[in-house]
Amino acid sequence: MGNVLFSNVRILDGTGAAAYPGEVLVQGNRISRVARGTRTLPVAGVTVVDGAGATLMPGMVEAHTHFSWNDQPDLSSIQRMPTEEHILWCAHIAERYLDMGFTSCVGAATAKPRLDVVIRNAIDAGQIPGPRYLAASQEITVAGGLGDETLPHLPYPEFSFGAIVSGPEEMRRCVRMFLKYGVDSIKLNLSGEYIAGMPAEFTPMTDEEIAAAVDETHRRGKRCAAHARSAESVKQCVRHGIEIIYHASFADEEALDMLEAAKDRHFVAPGIAWLIHTSHHAGQWGITPEIAKNMGYHRELEIACESLRKMHKRGIRILPGGDYGFAWIKHATNARDLEYFVKYLGLTPMEALQAATRYGGQIMMKPDELGQVREGFLADLLLVDGDPVADITVLQRRERLLAVMKDGEFHRAPEQVTGARARWSLNAA
Repeated sequence: MGNVLFSNVRILDGTGAAAYPGEVLVQGNRISRVARGTRTLPVAGVTVVDGAGATLMPGMVEAHTHFSWNDQPDLSSIQRMPTEEHILWCAHIAERYLDMGFTSCVGAATAKPRLDVVIRNAIDAGQIPGPRYLAASQEITVAGGLGDETLPHLPYPEFSFGAIVSGPEEMRRCVRMFLKYGVDSIKLNLSGEYIAGMPAEFTPMTDEEIAAAVDETHRRGKRCAAHARSAESVKQCVRHGIEIIYHASFADEEALDMLEAAKDRHFVAPGIAWLIHTSHHAGQWGITPEIAKNMGYHRELEIACESLRKMHKRGIRILPGGDYGFAWIKHATNARDLEYFVKYLGLTPMEALQAATRYGGQIMMKPDELGQVREGFLADLLLVDGDPVADITVLQRRERLLAVMKDGEFHRAPEQVTGARARWSLNAA
């Protein structure tokens, strides 16, 4: 589209500062000028978007993404989708995330070895629309751990949901395979999960196995992530330098102390919506609130909320997103996490927005390029009809996202609106 000037907008810059009226000039794929007030920047030779008071904010970041989860009620249904259909599904979901204002996503595990890599490469090549994406491996687990879906009468481990290893050398071999495929991160399953038939506080992987995985991953300059609900698994993440910690529900005081001491090295993406919806909104798929309570999810939700409130007070970075893609927590509803951060974890709306933007730029490894409306930053921007600080739920409604820009190009451009009821318009100057 060339150069674009967003005029007459309220700039919510992602730093935590209050929104202010101003203008933003995008040249190429970067923000070149940010100015307070109106009609302060030159308009010659640029496309002017009159926001009519709408909010201009950074694109959101989903920190715990599973494009290959296919809105089904169990792990087996996800894995049984044939590869050909699965890659098409992932491409469809990637576009939906971008459409809902998530301009960057961190892959948290894929259902088949190369799905994430293929999607990332296709997005980067411009073959399909989608957010900036960091591709993950399959979940690596041990026999009897989360992701081991093998059965004794079906001796085909390659059909298991996770990649199963036993011992440090098998772990090293497995990690090398995924790194060969080109992943950006290695995912380890360090704790259990009630829906998979094992306690969330179960910690099945040995320190020797984890050490081999982290050593091999860091040797190649990549990052590690972990499914870690139990207190011990969170401590394993800190001890071994696993950068991205998913869930951390049962983090005890020792784990919190360890996290706080290393808070500049770790990110926590709790996936709080998974606990909420599995506890209270999965009855249609056979998990009534009573069943969820008996499984342990009500208790985990209560403990997780308390642990995460403590993390937030200690300055540990908590980011939104996680495990969307099941039947009762469908893709493209991810902005609910921001509402839940406020309602359940005690963050202010501004803090929740920072978690989705400024912290998002950090977890995407572009802290000086993503997550803020700032001169020199990449032009990943949302134009929002409303004030997300006053009503955080506005980000859940597609019709309130007036425009979505990624890398200086409109994925969804503002429509030209005329007449007395016009709220904003697109005009070529």
